Amino acid sequence: MGSKYPRSMRGRLPLWTLMLEVALILIFFFFTNYDSTSKDHKTDVANYQLGQDVTVMAALGLGFLTSSLWRYSWSSVAFNFCMLALGVQWAVLVDGFLDQLSLEKVVITLSSIQRATVSAMSVLISAGAVLGKANLVQLLVMVLIEVTVFSATRTLDKEVLHSNDHLRLMHIHVFAAYFGLTVAWCLSRPLPKGVEEKDQRAVSPSLFAMLGTLCLWMFWPSFNSILLTQDERKNAILNTYYALAASTVSAISMSALAHPRGKINMTHIHNAVLAGGVAMSIPGHQILEPWIAMVLGLTAGLISIGGAKYLPVCFDHLLGIHDTCGVHYTFGLPGLLGGITYIILMMRKASRVGSLISSFHQVLISSGTLGLYVATGLASGLLTGLLLNIRIWRAPHVAKYFDDQAFWEFPHLAVGF
Repeated sequence: MGSKYPRSMRGRLPLWTLMLEVALILIFFFFTNYDSTSKDHKTDVANYQLGQDVTVMAALGLGFLTSSLWRYSWSSVAFNFCMLALGVQWAVLVDGFLDQLSLEKVVITLSSIQRATVSAMSVLISAGAVLGKANLVQLLVMVLIEVTVFSATRTLDKEVLHSNDHLRLMHIHVFAAYFGLTVAWCLSRPLPKGVEEKDQRAVSPSLFAMLGTLCLWMFWPSFNSILLTQDERKNAILNTYYALAASTVSAISMSALAHPRGKINMTHIHNAVLAGGVAMSIPGHQILEPWIAMVLGLTAGLISIGGAKYLPVCFDHLLGIHDTCGVHYTFGLPGLLGGITYIILMMRKASRVGSLISSFHQVLISSGTLGLYVATGLASGLLTGLLLNIRIWRAPHVAKYFDDQAFWEFPHLAVGF
């Protein structure tokens, strides 16, 4: 009797994942050890608490945020969890080796785990654009490539443009969004009628997706301040709260305005209320007055709702990109808004010194940093998408897109799906 499971899972997933985990264990055995020199236990506890907030965002927030599809909620949450688990392990190694640029032993600290968690979140964001169109093996390959490229881009930024650690990590939104969009462009196929019906939101899964939104909303100030100094952290936390509040109000209002009968779209709320937090990731610690953060949050919410209303038609029909979870208008556009705002703030700060050359240099560096992450995201996403199209990964057939039955056992349903 033939296997009930698709060959892409039984013939590929156990072999690849177990071999990969064994390889990681061996690398950790030979090339890592713990930091035994730290004596500042109070700082360690505070950093651990912030790290826990980010972990909740990654595992629970991003996991449930993408769970609103009618028949793809199990895969959304569980695949997100698996990618996070692999991504953190891989990011610790890649970040450690790139920081020291040698094969000496990597010293693991709480700080390195936090950076690894943030790096792994880049894949969780990008996966929203290809959700339902790739199997778990393809997603794990995507983890290895994207985490590596993101870490390498940050190293290049550090060595050439001399950005600090916070700014290098906070460009995650634009990098991940455009990486995911280019992978989605490579994997997108015309959807049959039956599959289009599965690419719809349902009431109960939408409620769980709202749970993910609320988790992200509550913990986003911790994400935006995790690598800042104590003085900068206060500004980032307060400004993120103001921006999130403003984007929530504008998102709900504009969603009702965009509907001919004044009804609010739950899908809009899942994504657009977070736009203020995304926009505040880069410039949050530099904003000194709350009204600026509120204006930025309001603008981010408007941009996100506008993108949710009009971009899917443009992307699907003109560009052939099927962005399953609206990664572009949730993370990409608000991330660009935050990057542009940071450039303006840096230009104003340099102009106060009175040097035109200094102001121009600051604009050039800040613009180059933003452009670097967009460009590497697009280029590496394109290469990754082409790689994931190779038949060796046994990608799911288009008829099985957005369907948990392709990957999970449902005893109460018909056998042999």
